Amino acid sequence: MTCRRRKVTPRTRYVVGALVAGLLTAPSAACTGDRSATATTDSFTVGLLLPSRVVPRWENSDKPLIEQRVKQLCPHCKITYGNADDDSTAQRQQMIAMITKGVRVLILGATDNRALRSTVQEAHNAGVPVVAYDRLADGPISGYVSFDGVQVGTLQGQALLKAMRTPTEHGTIVMMNGDPTSPNAALYKRGALSVLRDKVRIGRSYDTPGWSSNNANANMSAAISALGPGRIDGVLAANDAMAAGVISALKSAHVRRLPPVTGQDADLDAVQRIVNGEQSMTVYKSFRAEAEAAAAMAVALGRGEKLHTIATTTTDSPTTHHIPSVLLTPAAVTTANIKQTLIKDGVYTIAQICTPQLRAACAKAGLTP
Repeated sequence: MTCRRRKVTPRTRYVVGALVAGLLTAPSAACTGDRSATATTDSFTVGLLLPSRVVPRWENSDKPLIEQRVKQLCPHCKITYGNADDDSTAQRQQMIAMITKGVRVLILGATDNRALRSTVQEAHNAGVPVVAYDRLADGPISGYVSFDGVQVGTLQGQALLKAMRTPTEHGTIVMMNGDPTSPNAALYKRGALSVLRDKVRIGRSYDTPGWSSNNANANMSAAISALGPGRIDGVLAANDAMAAGVISALKSAHVRRLPPVTGQDADLDAVQRIVNGEQSMTVYKSFRAEAEAAAAMAVALGRGEKLHTIATTTTDSPTTHHIPSVLLTPAAVTTANIKQTLIKDGVYTIAQICTPQLRAACAKAGLTP
């Protein structure tokens, strides 16, 4: 039997769902020879390193989804895990410990792309490939899985303009940007500014170390003091944790009508704030699709296989060109499409979102069993 490999055409935007599932389908044993035929006997360790516990997605979604998919693809593989708690030194130590203990491949959600460069190089020198997860790290990365970061910011900017009550040419906004050490934060900001520039007045713009709710709260309190509680027409918050801090600051300042506030990650409490009219939107990124792509890359690299059947494009970092990549497409979520996005994809149930306190708001939003 002769097996032909289909040429993969690079693209940069992909629909989450059927396409991703197709990319992750394992090749048949007949086309891959002895290695695939004996794949179930593989026994190696995958190291998983995630950056933080502050943002709920890492522990609640990414970790279990990656672990589940690795086990499905490689039943005899083991997984060792470390969470850096936003500490780059701790993440470096975790990486070195995993390399020393003999992991065959690493999935890295970097706390700081530049700070981990030398450690990524150490992994490469030790023959341990690294899959950059959600954030592109510097150094000799073997694979990269994330979402189109510029599109995330674009969706946030578009939603903010649509939700603002005042004419956009007179509106004043506050930008609550992400952690300055994260390359994703720069992409989100670029996308947002591509929409907002020349259409609003940016009264204050802050970077937010650690993507922290507390830091966002402090920055928002400073913005309210400087601009006045009634003179902020919208807030571009780069993720849901920061949106929570922003909204808390607005409430503490006794702002009568909360301005629209954006978010990202579709955290459960953020979805509940959207239903309750406190947050205008969030950006949903299918963690399952992202996790499954990363797991597929890690297992393939652990088996010594190339990534051409998994990667759908390539990405350049400041240190490495043509990194095999999967870049997925994000989606904006408002009260109008919670059912068609988060509930349809099984991220949450109506029962999880609609607590007794939110039943009336849920009914108004069409979220009924």
